[in-house]
Order: sequence, then C-alpha cells, then structure tokens
Amino acid sequence: MTTPSASMDSQVAGNLKSQIDAQGNKVRQLKTDKAEKEIIDAEVKTLLALKAEYKALTGEDVGGSGKKSKKDPSQKTAESQMDTLNISPAAEGEDIVDPWTVSTTSATGIDYDKLIVRFGSQSIDEALVDRFEKVTGKSAHRFLKRGIFFSHREMSKVLNLYEAGKPFYLYTGRGPSSGAMHVGHLVPFVFTKWLQETFDVPLVIQMTDDEKYLFKDLTVEQVRKMALDNVKDIIALGFDMEKTFIFCDFDYIGQCPEFYRLMVKIQKHCTFNQVKGIFGFDDSSSIGKIAFPAVQAAPSFSEAFPLIFNGKKNVQCLIPCAIDQDPYFRMTRDIAPRLKLEKPALLHSVFFPALQGATSKMSASDPNSSIFLTDTMKQIKTKINKYAFSGGRDTVEEHREKGGDCAVDVSYQYLKFFLDDEEKLKKIEKDYTSGELLTGHLKQELIEILQKIVGDIQERRKTVTDEVAQQFLKPRKLKYDY
Repeated sequence: MTTPSASMDSQVAGNLKSQIDAQGNKVRQLKTDKAEKEIIDAEVKTLLALKAEYKALTGEDVGGSGKKSKKDPSQKTAESQMDTLNISPAAEGEDIVDPWTVSTTSATGIDYDKLIVRFGSQSIDEALVDRFEKVTGKSAHRFLKRGIFFSHREMSKVLNLYEAGKPFYLYTGRGPSSGAMHVGHLVPFVFTKWLQETFDVPLVIQMTDDEKYLFKDLTVEQVRKMALDNVKDIIALGFDMEKTFIFCDFDYIGQCPEFYRLMVKIQKHCTFNQVKGIFGFDDSSSIGKIAFPAVQAAPSFSEAFPLIFNGKKNVQCLIPCAIDQDPYFRMTRDIAPRLKLEKPALLHSVFFPALQGATSKMSASDPNSSIFLTDTMKQIKTKINKYAFSGGRDTVEEHREKGGDCAVDVSYQYLKFFLDDEEKLKKIEKDYTSGELLTGHLKQELIEILQKIVGDIQERRKTVTDEVAQQFLKPRKLKYDY
C-alpha cells in the first residue's frame, strides 16, 4: 500500500523532473543561440539547484532531460560554467565592479585586463584605434589613444557600417543622484560629443531618474529636480540640439507608447533568474528594481524613438559608457535576437579616481572627493592642493633622487583625462618620474586646466534656461532623414 507521504513525494519528484527537463532544454537553446555567457550561467545555476533538490528528495541523480543517470555528463560542464560567472561576488581582495559598486584595494586602481576577461569583452588595441583614424580621416580622440576607453563590443561592426554609408546612432546616459555633476561625469559625455561630431549621427541621452528613485533614499520630486539640473550641465557641454534628444524616464515613457511597449517585450524575454544572476537581486529586492534593467535596455533599439527614426526598428546603436554599466547591455544583447533586433555595440571607459586615490570612492555626499561643476575657482585650487593623492616622496630631496609615481598620483591621472597636449603630458610624466618635476608644480598644472574647463562650463551653463532644457527634452524629429 502506498502511503500518502510517499505518494506526495512521488508527485513532487515528477514535477521536479518536468522542471529539470524544461530547464535543460532552455540551457541548450541558449547555448545554440550563443547567448551572452552570464545569461547561460544564471540558467545553469537554476538547473543545478533543481537537480540538487531532486537528489535530496529521491537520493538519485537526474540528467538534464529528466532521466535518471548514475552520472550526469553535463554536471562537470555546468559546474565549471558556474565557476566563471561574470557577475558574482568578488573573491577576497579582488576588484568589485557592478552597476552600483566599484571598489579596489589596489593603489593603482582596477585591473582592467582582468575585467576584460571576466566580462568577456575585447580590448581596444592599436589596430582598432588605427581603424578609427582610417575610416574617419581624423585623429583619434585622446581617450582612445590613452586607453581611457579601453574595451568594446562589436565596434568593428559599427565602423563597417559607417564605411558602407549605413546609419547608426549613439546612446549614453546619466543617473541623477546629485544636483551637480563632477568632472568624472564629464568623461562619457566629452567622448560621446566627439563621436557625434566625428561620425555626424543622432544621439539620445537617457536620464534614469526612475532608477535613482528605486535604488536611492530619494523622493520622486528630488530626483526629478536633480535630473533637470544635470540636463542643464550636459547641455552646457555644447551638444547640438538638432542632433541630440535628452529624455527623463519619468516623462518620456508616458509620452511614447512605443517605448513602453518595447520595455514590456524586453521584460517578457528576461527571467527573474537572469536578472538575479546578472545584477545580484534577491528575494528582498523590490519589483521596481527587478524590472528596471528593461528600462535601461530599451534605448538600445531604435524603435524606442519613432519620431527620430521614422519607425525603423533596426538602426544600429553604439553605447559609450563606463564599464560598470556593461551588465545591462550584456542582458540587452542576449535579448536582441529573440526580439529580432540588432545587438547594441559598446565602448567602455575606465573609472575616474576620487581625489583621495583609487582605493577611495567619489561620492556626492563628500564634496571633497572630487571637483564639482559648481565649485569656485578657489575651491578647485584648495581641493587639489589639499586632497589630491600624491605619488611624490616624503621630502624634496628624496623626490629628486627617486622620482614620483605617476601610477598612483591623482593629479597626473586627472591630466591623462583632461590635458589635450600629448607631448606636454609625456614631458610631465618623464619629469615627474625622474624627480625633476615636484608634486606642487604637477598640481598647479592640473589646477589651471580644471579651472578653465569648469569655468567655461559655468559660463555656458548660465545661458541654459528652463526653456532651453525643455527644447532638448521635447520628443521630436532630429535633423536626420530616415
């Protein structure tokens, strides 16, 4: 006679077999589709969990098809895949890089070579920089030459399109978590502006005010005000209104049904297991956080902007961003084929160090961690002199003898970002390393450069009224004909 508990266990085991079979098929299909690696890893993790639950209940191993097996040949492969999860807690002492946390224990900063391997992107090598110059007929931006943009996904494809006279567009963004941007926030926008001017293509800039409301302890009113302030800062960099559309999620999603419909399509094709594996969400994460990645993914596809692209759904997108944003777009690239849309290409930048050094964190709540666009000329000078981490020696005599360390010196690192003159930068590096140039003189070089950059932005910012901002924020057709 079968006992009720035995019958119940048998029913549960049968259900688990069905789930294992379905999950195994899903993993195989993802591999066939050549899905992004961390998407597969997340689903493999679920498969292993189901198998473990089945074994705990029955004492037997089961294969991916739901059939019992003494040894599951896929187990070793699945386990080895889990060992290389791209988005996972870093081992002790390793760099931590995800959309919300960037930290390192190394004075020289993040190990970007390891990050390329971990994220599965490609390095921007000399050959690609040469290709930029050959295709455009212009000198490559200093950010490319100096390795500030160091990694990419399918940039060669974008260059091929441009060479063939086919269109693409640019997409970048800003999460408004403070009323004033700092100089580190300028990096993707300075480079994006160069790309736009070099290739003469449309640009969309997403202000993720909804994200900051979901992930920060801020009110809707606060993030909306911050977003508008940041929009004015971005406009002050000199973007062309005829070629640039800036939008805030809280407003645009309600204005554009096509954007919302695209968001829902993305949400339908991405499981909780996938976003959990990519972003580390757990059972206590709000459903708003879990759903948000689809919002950041949507602008990667031209159908999100029907007025700009005249309803065309497959205009190629290129996304310049810091590499901590890459998880969003690995998910996006995985979903794209299932929506029969083009995968976005990406260009990744390194991180901008805090004044106190690579092991410190820039924070809007710590005004001394960076140079803000609202700082006075005196504040810029004081902050750099007082807080910029030095690679110099303890005494002038020792510095003259042994030289400074450019790899950890924040003033030199900032000059790599903002000093345009290549020969001058090389001379500064040589003189500082040899001990001929002292830390005080190095800091003075940076003070003068940042005072001019910030001062120029502040002057232009005075002309950016609410009315000007609203013109950039208005959904409209740009100068391009699609």
